[in-house]
Amino acid sequence: MELNLTRPICFFDLETTGTNVAKDRIVEIAILKVFPNGNKESKTWLVNPEMPIPKEVVAIHGISDEKVANEPTFKELASQVHEMIKGCDLGGYNSNRFDIPLLVEELLRAGIDFEMKNVVAVDVQTIFHKKEQRTLAAAYQFYCGKDLIDAHSAEADTTATYEVLKSQLDRYEDLQNDMKYLADYSARNKFADFAGFIAYDKKGNEVFAFGKYRGKNVEKVLEEEPGYFGWIQNADFPLYTKKVLTAIKLRKLNNKLS
Repeated sequence: MELNLTRPICFFDLETTGTNVAKDRIVEIAILKVFPNGNKESKTWLVNPEMPIPKEVVAIHGISDEKVANEPTFKELASQVHEMIKGCDLGGYNSNRFDIPLLVEELLRAGIDFEMKNVVAVDVQTIFHKKEQRTLAAAYQFYCGKDLIDAHSAEADTTATYEVLKSQLDRYEDLQNDMKYLADYSARNKFADFAGFIAYDKKGNEVFAFGKYRGKNVEKVLEEEPGYFGWIQNADFPLYTKKVLTAIKLRKLNNKLS
């Protein structure tokens, strides 16, 4: 089944220096852009992360310091990446919890204020886990009948993810071929930020999802404990989390003034 698209969707995969969204960096990014008419455009970049790649990580994806030493930094590539994905929906494998948060961090560090408000994000892993509980390689074999060659190669993983989603639509009649529906279906908990530090309660209000104020209304905490805002801004939290927190604080101030 081909995807029912109202605008392009970019399937992408990252290979990185690690799994810490705030600290780690991209070493490879592959994007497969699928247009509503079925046309496709793909691009893969190796990236100099400007930091050492741990040996245990190199053992997973095979990208060493030497391999990326003469490659462009993400800041040098950021405008090309942004140009390819802007105005598109996003798709990936475990992308809601890792790839999207890290990509947005890299864009923000490069001075590009990427906004997700009007973007839907389809996480193929979540659909898979809700249906079958397997890994990407197993998903590729299960749904497509193919072996995933070069697993942990961003390009191979990206193509496999795209093919798995199409096969999932063929297999499950209850899945709607609509990106907004698939984004909602593949979403986990609703968060205001990507990293899961600020969640929404049942009424749609932002609440902290960590620490001593877990479950507490963000606006009220910032009003009663103004130092908490400064602590988060100066601590090792993702840039997008800080951006969301700042927007909440400014919104509260604007409401007082109006």
